[in-house]
Amino acid sequence: MGTALAMHLARKGESVALWGSEHDARVLPDLVERRTHPALPERLPDDLVVHGPGGLEDAAAGASVAVMAAHSGGARSLARLVAPALGATTRVVVSIAKGLEPESRARISEVYAEELDGRRVVAVGGPALAAEGAEGLPCPAVIASTDPAALAEAAGVLASEAYLIHATDDCAGLEICSTAKNVGAIAEGVLEAMGQAREQGFKNARAALFTQAVEEMAALTVAFGGRRDTAFGLAGMGDLLVTSLGGRNRQYGELIGSGVEPARAAVDMEARGMTVEGVESARDIHVLAEERSLDLPVHQAVYQVVHKGAPPESVLTALR
Repeated sequence: MGTALAMHLARKGESVALWGSEHDARVLPDLVERRTHPALPERLPDDLVVHGPGGLEDAAAGASVAVMAAHSGGARSLARLVAPALGATTRVVVSIAKGLEPESRARISEVYAEELDGRRVVAVGGPALAAEGAEGLPCPAVIASTDPAALAEAAGVLASEAYLIHATDDCAGLEICSTAKNVGAIAEGVLEAMGQAREQGFKNARAALFTQAVEEMAALTVAFGGRRDTAFGLAGMGDLLVTSLGGRNRQYGELIGSGVEPARAAVDMEARGMTVEGVESARDIHVLAEERSLDLPVHQAVYQVVHKGAPPESVLTALR
């Protein structure tokens, strides 16, 4: 998603530098030599500059906005690595991670605010698949911050006729929805694979599961200080829908539903340059639900399948 967003900004006419650390070693050769990302359909725009691990200071020089594209488990280490290179011109940090920090279960905007000298942080959510963003197809993203000036500056940089910006001050709601939607999409993928194997659609079950997952997302959002309407909007229901239709977490669920062992499925997708945030998010939401005595059958079923060895068919128990 970080590469897709960089492609969008370069096409829009912004001056963009795309930097990758040693953790991006699998994809950097393709980005530098072939000008492609293995998980994206389009070539990088010619004026998009790509830097490897040694080029951080050059990439950050003069940047007004820093887009942080780490997964949730790597957000704090990325921030600590990048912080010394960010100068006074970098006023806004944009987080595109969709998950919580595994150890603390802090929202990623909170992690960046702690580690990046109090810089203003804007979180991005909503139904914006990376592949469609890379192709320049319509992406109605939601950005969130409690700082109106930061929202305005991020919107001015990101928005275009294709990248359609909706702004909200419900940062907690957006980030909780962005975490929960990946877990719901895993469940949808499991049912999709089960339906294919039986030459049946499982469409009734998938519709019921989707509805239940949205209700659970709303309960979780309110429990952690967000607004219920956020869960029923683009940042919640909209993001869950698009991820269930074609996102990485849905693909992961399909692999599990077709009989691939969960850990093996995650490794296979990582090898193709695709991080499956829902794996750790399922664990995080399980812990949060227990702490707040929340009844979340869909999220609990995914946790049991992914982390406790329950059979994929047990996802259906969430509908009872």
